[in-house]
Amino acid sequence: MMTLVLEIEYLSGISFAAMGPDSEAPEWPPQPDRVFSALAAAWAARGEDNGEAGALEWLERQEPPVIAASGYEPRTAPVVFVPPNDQRSDKGATGRQLIPELRKRQPRRFQAARPYEPIVRMCWQGADASRMTMSALEAIARDVAYVGHSSSLTRCRFTLLSDAPVAGAGPAPSRRRVYPGRLAELRREFASGRRPQPGAPARAAASPQKEPPNVFGERWLILEHVGGSMPDIRAAALVARTIRDTILSGYARVGLGAEIPEVVCGHSSEGEPSRLPHLAIVPLPFVGFTEADGHVMGFAVVPPRASAILDDPGLRRALRAVAPMDEDVGRRIMTIQTREGTAPEAAFSIQVSPSFVAPANRRSLDPLLYTKPSRGFGTVTPVVLDRHLRTKGKERDGEIREQLLRACSNVGLPEPERVVATKHAALEGVPSAYPSGAAPPWTRWRLPEPLASRQLTHVVMEFSTDVAGPVIIGAGRHMGLGLCRPLNG
Repeated sequence: MMTLVLEIEYLSGISFAAMGPDSEAPEWPPQPDRVFSALAAAWAARGEDNGEAGALEWLERQEPPVIAASGYEPRTAPVVFVPPNDQRSDKGATGRQLIPELRKRQPRRFQAARPYEPIVRMCWQGADASRMTMSALEAIARDVAYVGHSSSLTRCRFTLLSDAPVAGAGPAPSRRRVYPGRLAELRREFASGRRPQPGAPARAAASPQKEPPNVFGERWLILEHVGGSMPDIRAAALVARTIRDTILSGYARVGLGAEIPEVVCGHSSEGEPSRLPHLAIVPLPFVGFTEADGHVMGFAVVPPRASAILDDPGLRRALRAVAPMDEDVGRRIMTIQTREGTAPEAAFSIQVSPSFVAPANRRSLDPLLYTKPSRGFGTVTPVVLDRHLRTKGKERDGEIREQLLRACSNVGLPEPERVVATKHAALEGVPSAYPSGAAPPWTRWRLPEPLASRQLTHVVMEFSTDVAGPVIIGAGRHMGLGLCRPLNG
């Protein structure tokens, strides 16, 4: 069996490329659709040879490659201010708008990844190219000067190897793919002056291996708190619900209110609660550290593990609508506020800034605190039990344990070896699941109406083997309750 290998070396050791127009996260490794676009650009610059076009059309019909790439560190991307495109007087621009030195500057960030090893290999296993096709692909690759931003200088070459293993660090499947007709699509978009859309999400390949446990994914959208008075963590479920409503309103603003994906809204097309995994919105508090006080530093939108929804153009448009760019700070700002008429003690208005990269100086916003594998987990927010309890005394303890085991099973987790339900959390800074009888009402966890009468409990769980996070369980898991953190540091 032959393996077609495209080797891409980043000559400066840095890749300048973002996951999307509004993303603050660098894309690493480069995805097949980005690389194919670079090949198509080189083909066009070479004179649009018909034979070479046939080679690219052959390549777009292949299955997505396996990508071998090392890990990386995101490079700090400071805000820079760049002039906008030239204004046209026949489009209403006058005076100062026509003088380049006097135009407003638009804030931009140029996302970059610094890979540990600056070579990426894309491997199409079983792709046995003819001699003519290989010759054309090799010629095109030699003229690919950059992949991504024009400052990402590269050296590219195709090789065809017999029985070749996937060489390089971290072999992984593609997230996005090209497809038959992609070259023609790129040519049409270029001719019309439009920016092409990203390639399609890669189809999950059939595999005899068992899927990793846990329905929730490791790539999160971070909503850093940047303004307004953040409510206490015990109101996290109400804030999460408001964040969800704000995102849904973004779909309506861009004319997609009738096309909200089930994975986002949590309801089927018939309006019934979804039985499929969908977005969870969780708080990111300062807990688990010395002198932690539990204050919430932001929230995170957590997609299902197998979902590509964070790259969906519709979701990106909705987010742009509700998180406009603030030119003074060079960031997108989303305002989260309760509806008019909300009781003063329950009202809030806060500002958050969406990003795919956690700030380096705010460790509590780092998803790795929640996603790293561990045998032991403890709750950051208490678990909402799925059913009302029917027993008392020691029998109640057994009933709670059974519900917690079922809660793990509901999100694809293995059954833990040990489960301890308790009033108090194992992590410093986390409030108790319920206060003493004489405590004032504000010390209680505040829940959305459908969950208001349910039992809450903190949990410590231990599994027989390492489990990859995030672990989010219970009836309130999509509204930030039942969020767990590894207990191994």
